[in-house]
Amino acid sequence: MQTLTLNNGVAMPALGLGVFQTPPDETIAAVKDALELGYRHIDTAAAYGNEREVGQALRDSGVPRDDVFVETKIWISDYGYGYDETLHGFDKSAAKLGLDHIDLLILHQALPSDFDRTLAAYRALEKLLADGKVRAIGVSNFMTDHLTRLLDATDVVPAVNQLEIHPYFQQRTVLDFDTAHHILNQAWSPIGGVTFYPGYGDHRTSVLQDPAVTAIADAHGKSPAQVLLRWGLQQGRSVIPKSTKRHRIAENIDVFDFDLTTAELAALDALETGRRGGPEPENVTLAAYGRAIPEA
Repeated sequence: MQTLTLNNGVAMPALGLGVFQTPPDETIAAVKDALELGYRHIDTAAAYGNEREVGQALRDSGVPRDDVFVETKIWISDYGYGYDETLHGFDKSAAKLGLDHIDLLILHQALPSDFDRTLAAYRALEKLLADGKVRAIGVSNFMTDHLTRLLDATDVVPAVNQLEIHPYFQQRTVLDFDTAHHILNQAWSPIGGVTFYPGYGDHRTSVLQDPAVTAIADAHGKSPAQVLLRWGLQQGRSVIPKSTKRHRIAENIDVFDFDLTTAELAALDALETGRRGGPEPENVTLAAYGRAIPEA
């Protein structure tokens, strides 16, 4: 497994298993399969509703805790009112996971309409980092203006910015900003799964079926998903594909034995559509997206 070094020196496996939209009753099996197959990085979130099952799978797997990099996210409802609520959000996540520390804790979204609350939440993450309760802190779905305001007002540069990144939506301006500030780009939906979710509306399509992708896959004897993961990894990003199927989980980690050519990388880069699949970051508000996160 390739590792990436975060800006505070912490090593993180470059590829992890994501459990977004994985039902709690399927999460334990998926995480246990992933760990058995060699994954050592699990990405979850308070808003996913499956932190408890991730923790159970970690305990059941028999893999030593220190061998697994665990990442979770604080939802806006648990930092929408400031510093103390964010600290409590950590306590809830840690208790559900059954862990005394979390490797990477990130803010799931910015609150652009009330950014002071976002800053208070991030300062709580800084406190958790200083106290040794987390090993690294970061953000998710932060755009360049959010990051600029955050960097101007806080002390710790985020280690990670987790973003929607796939060939159809690459967010190059944000990627370049992150790289310039030593913030690691991490791709959610790295194989473009968000593009064929029902919420994508009339534009539902699958980057996995794009002729440019399938041609490259055929040339390497790999699957389209493996090609897209390799595209992200070769450009220095962390990728966190999700699946509940053991054979897909196995397929997604089998991406370290081939390289895409410069021409192939360029062909994938050329697939940009500019169409976002996830929520528009500027439209995220507590009124629109707030939801209660249960106690542990």
